[in-house]
Amino acid sequence: KRHRYVTLVCDLTRGTVEFIAFDRKKSSLDAFYQSLSAKQLAGIRGVAMDMWEPFITSTQRFVAEASEKIVFDRFHIMSHVIDAVDSVRRQEHRALLGRGDATLAHSKYLWLYSAENVPERSREHFEQLRGAQLKTARAWALKESLRPLWSYTREAYARRFWQRWYFWATHSKLQPMIRVAKMIQSHLPNVLSYFRHRVTNAVAEGLNSNIATLQKRACGFRNVEHFKTAVYFHCGGLNLWPSMGTHCKV
Repeated sequence: KRHRYVTLVCDLTRGTVEFIAFDRKKSSLDAFYQSLSAKQLAGIRGVAMDMWEPFITSTQRFVAEASEKIVFDRFHIMSHVIDAVDSVRRQEHRALLGRGDATLAHSKYLWLYSAENVPERSREHFEQLRGAQLKTARAWALKESLRPLWSYTREAYARRFWQRWYFWATHSKLQPMIRVAKMIQSHLPNVLSYFRHRVTNAVAEGLNSNIATLQKRACGFRNVEHFKTAVYFHCGGLNLWPSMGTHCKV
């Protein structure tokens, strides 16, 4: 609510913003593809994105063999899984509080960490929670066990790993985890396409961080066009060095 979105298309090799369109509709990304020549469209080898249907539809319309080139970003996939863990925590916390048990109180952010990133000051408490036979602990274990999926060197190995994880998740009796497992399964071909292209939205996330800094520095932009100009200037890969053949005379 009250958010105004723009669509940014980034060159994952150069780490630059190539195109900005207002909103995040299909027409937003259509405008980028329509600005390319047939040769440029044919040269697209991989497209990293989250599972946003308008962007999927747009890419399928303009990019040849898009079903082989779309890669659903692993960080967004894990974000969905983390949200499912938090949903399990909220449900269980309400149930426990109804019985006067505050075991899960003030633990929200602990379950969002990966195992190696749990703060030192909270590790003892977190270990106690993990050993307390909680549904949330099982959901967190499912989340952690999915992370190695992207470390495999071959798609066939990753697929077998996924099949084991999917069976475990769908038999966990944790409805949020079952839903997210089925959602990923329905998009699995473009999750596993990562092993052919090895691209993620990490570059885009870094650019988003830089753009957020620009917004704060400017105290926001009232005019979308001014915002776009600032992003292109700072993140568009402009070559501002003078040509070596240029001479200035006074």
